[in-house]
Amino acid sequence: PKVEKIIEGLVNRPERKWLILNKVDIAAKEKLLALTEKLLNLCAFEQIYYISAATADGLAELKTAIGEAMPESEWHFPEDQVSDASERLAAAEITREQLYLQLHDELPYASTVETEKYSERPDGSVEIYQQIFVERESQRAIVLGKGGSRIKAIGAAARKEISDLMGVPVHLYLHIKVKAGWDEDRSVYRDMGLDWVE
Repeated sequence: PKVEKIIEGLVNRPERKWLILNKVDIAAKEKLLALTEKLLNLCAFEQIYYISAATADGLAELKTAIGEAMPESEWHFPEDQVSDASERLAAAEITREQLYLQLHDELPYASTVETEKYSERPDGSVEIYQQIFVERESQRAIVLGKGGSRIKAIGAAARKEISDLMGVPVHLYLHIKVKAGWDEDRSVYRDMGLDWVE
């Protein structure tokens, strides 16, 4: 139902539309083809790609196609600048990445990270408070880990990467909050640097 709702919002949009189906390494071919046909009946997709993020099947072709589809233009940013995201947003993305890297299949996919407070200390270090939102209490337990071990590991790895990126010591404080339906909260998307599209 969530995918169908997203597709309904895409149908009348003028942009080119590509259908990219993940997890082909574990999907039954017959079901995958039936799903593809169903989705094609809902929306006219220009291209269809079958990929597996786990095994990298189809990723090279997808990356090539994305590269070829990009219009040529002048550089919008210096060549060595990897992102236009603010340090606050970059810090949240790094912590979100650690959720994926450390939780693997246990990851509560219905989760996000929001930087609540970001400030510089007089000694030049940075203090960051982040909320990890999950939808259910059982997901909170997964992120927390036994005796808080998982959240400590996530925090340590994120702290190091953020510190390396910024070139200053970082004090990172993570809190996990259960917030059912966070994915319908427009402010969460705004804080991620995304626009809400009706």
